[in-house]
Formats: sequence, structure tokens, C-alpha cells
Amino acid sequence: MTPAPITHPPLGVTHGFFTRQGGVSQGIHGGLNCGYGSDDGTDAVRQNRARVAESLAIPAEALITVHQIHSADVIVAEQPWLPGAAPRGDAMVTTRPGLALGILTADCTPVLFADREAGVIGAAHAGWRGALGGVLEATAQAMEELGAARQRIATVVGPCIAQATYEVGPEFKAEFLRKDRSYEKFFVPSTKADHHQFDLAGFVMARLALLGLGPSHDLALDTYADDELFYSYRRSCHRDESDYGRQISAIALQAN
Repeated sequence: MTPAPITHPPLGVTHGFFTRQGGVSQGIHGGLNCGYGSDDGTDAVRQNRARVAESLAIPAEALITVHQIHSADVIVAEQPWLPGAAPRGDAMVTTRPGLALGILTADCTPVLFADREAGVIGAAHAGWRGALGGVLEATAQAMEELGAARQRIATVVGPCIAQATYEVGPEFKAEFLRKDRSYEKFFVPSTKADHHQFDLAGFVMARLALLGLGPSHDLALDTYADDELFYSYRRSCHRDESDYGRQISAIALQAN
């Protein structure tokens, strides 16, 4: 089986939200695990990432990821780097054709950005902390600084944990409401006392809508609920598994 990424053609550039299908990893990492930070074998992860790169029609070394830290830090990528030398941050932007920006997730939200006309792309890791902290806004700003126009930037929100499967405690909700009382609308009561279900994708889409960008699209795919297609950190915790895999979402400008 080869990787079969999920795409949204209106984005207008080469991209893919890769699932766990089409890889060589075994056991709890079974499939296309692309996370060097997992306990999976390094060679398996390397092979999986090479398969992703081949699917995007780029060299394996041109698929880059950052050391994700749930921040709003954006890296301007101008050339490939080795996995062990990846900069710390949670988003990347570039104008360089042939370079693929990859985001690793296992419940957090991957967001891909593209201004096709300007030849500027971006990718962001938007977990709840990064989304609340401004990683989406910082990515759009960094793209503007490279020549993108906000009204032309299209975005796609990839697979993440859905509201129906994302139960959070009272301290989680309180942190959001301290920022803005209007964020109440992203929470609904759960069956557990003082707990709520949080709409991460809805929150991300709302933040994008405030930026004056072009069209935004939510794939509306739940990483927790679909074990066949996606890795999920929370699902692995509920199963008391020792580790979990990471799927990758990537975007690239094709070289001429």
C-alpha cells in the first residue's frame, strides 16, 4: 500500500494531509508514522517520510519539520535541514520551490496556507495552546512579510480531535475564558460533572476568519474516532499504550 493523502484541490498547490496508511511501521506505530520524536525505529520513520516526499514529488531531504513546542514561533524556511537540527517552533513559511513544509500531529490541528499567486506557502501546528497563543496570526503575518496578500491566502484545517471526543476539565475552559469570554461558544457540557467538550477545529476556523484571509476549509475529520486512518495521542492514553505515532501534513511549491 502506498500513501494516499487527503487533499483539498482549491488550495492550488501541492499538498497532502497524510493518514497512517501506506507506511512500514509496526505495532502501536503501525503505518505511516513520520515522527522522529516517537519511540518507533528511526529507519522506519525515515522510510515513511521518504514515501511522503515521493508522493509530493520532491526529494526525501526536502521534506522538513520543526521541533514543535506549542508556541506561536514561525520559521522562515530557505533550505532543508537535518531532522536532528530542526529549529524550535510551530509554523513554517517559505517561497522556495521544491521545499515541503511538514507538520506532525496526533490530535492537534495541522493548518496549511497558500497564496498561489505570490508563491508563498505556510504550515502551522495549532494545538489548543498554539491556537490560543497566536500561531495562526503569526503565520499569516510571516507570509505577508514574504509578499503574500491576506485576501489571497487560502487555508485548510486538517484532521484533528473533534468536539465529540475532546473532553476537557474546568481549568482548561477557564484559561480560554480569561482570554475572551466569547470563547464560551466553543464549549458544550460533557457527561462528566464540571467538564466540557471543546471544539478545537471550530476555534481554529474562527481565528482564521478574523484574519481577513481568502477561503478557509475544514476537512472535519476526527483523529480520535478513526483508528484506521489516524494516530491519536488521547486515544493512546485511554488505551494505556506506551507511545503513539504522528501523521504528517505537508505543503510544497513545485520546482519548475
